[in-house]
Amino acid sequence: MIVEGLGGNRMVFVEIMIGKKLTDVDPALDIMGSDYKVLQIACQDFTNYLKFRWNLMGQNVNHLEIDAMLESFSKENSEELDVFLAIWCNTWFKKWKERVKLLIGNQSADRSTLLANPDRVVEPLWQDIECKQELGELIVATLIKNGEICGTEIIAENLLKLELGKPYLQNLNETQQIFVALNNTLRKARGMAQSRGPLIFVKVDKGYYDIVE
Repeated sequence: MIVEGLGGNRMVFVEIMIGKKLTDVDPALDIMGSDYKVLQIACQDFTNYLKFRWNLMGQNVNHLEIDAMLESFSKENSEELDVFLAIWCNTWFKKWKERVKLLIGNQSADRSTLLANPDRVVEPLWQDIECKQELGELIVATLIKNGEICGTEIIAENLLKLELGKPYLQNLNETQQIFVALNNTLRKARGMAQSRGPLIFVKVDKGYYDIVE
């Protein structure tokens, strides 16, 4: 049976393995149904974690290449990988329950959080930045290094956008804005990893997750 996975492609090795381990952690999860968003984010986070552990950050390695590397590794190290995935998924899911708050019905997100919406005026600048992936990976690596493994890409992008929207940057040119914003974001990422409580708000609508923007 062909299962549609990330990006609409055939379900890849990482998804299959992470999906199994997440349902071991919580059998109530409907991984291929209403909880598919949980699987997507977990796979994204696990891929980032492997890139960090394998020193592949900044090397333009995509998730399919990581998937192939992991599948190759599993052929000779299946038991070691199985144990590692079980530990990682258990740790990740605990972080998910701590960091992600589900918004049911008409509930709204707490906009006082550090992950409140970035100002819309940032979007044109964000779209024009050519090094978005490199900047994001620097922040993701900082989060992981400091023990934050859940929602790493979501947190990294949102933090950087928030910083780029700060008024004190408006008198700088684009290169200066990016450099200063990145330095400040890295500092905030280190501090955020030591914090507690929800950072990501997810609206639940008809059984489907939608990240609040």
